[in-house]
Amino acid sequence: MRVMVFVKAAENSEKAAPPTAEAFAAMDRFTEELVKAGVFVAAAGLKNTAEAKRIAVDGADRTVADGPFAEARDLVAGFSIWEVKDMDEAVAWAKRCPNPMSGPSEIEIRPFFEAADLVEFLTPEELSTPRDGTRGRLGVA
Repeated sequence: MRVMVFVKAAENSEKAAPPTAEAFAAMDRFTEELVKAGVFVAAAGLKNTAEAKRIAVDGADRTVADGPFAEARDLVAGFSIWEVKDMDEAVAWAKRCPNPMSGPSEIEIRPFFEAADLVEFLTPEELSTPRDGTRGRLGVA
């Protein structure tokens, strides 16, 4: 089972406060544990929303808004993709994660759609043929 682990933004992350050297080292050690356990697939931190764009989609209309965006708690500061046996294992790993922020923070875990979840949209041939390249490695898209 693949999951995406979201690190939710906090007020200080939206104010462009970079991580401390200690926090960066702790997260690096944790990532190495994930790699050694065969859980780690990918990860990245995201710059604050002052450098972001948001595109609102309504039918054929597209509206672009410049950041920063309000409500830091609803924003994503970073993500990881993990390969785990089930949600319980993902939760166990997340509970071991160093606090990604200097104050209170949240981590959200969401499972990916796998091919088996999409059987009504895919032919048996599509289900049995793995995707090549990055598309096949990171998802069924």
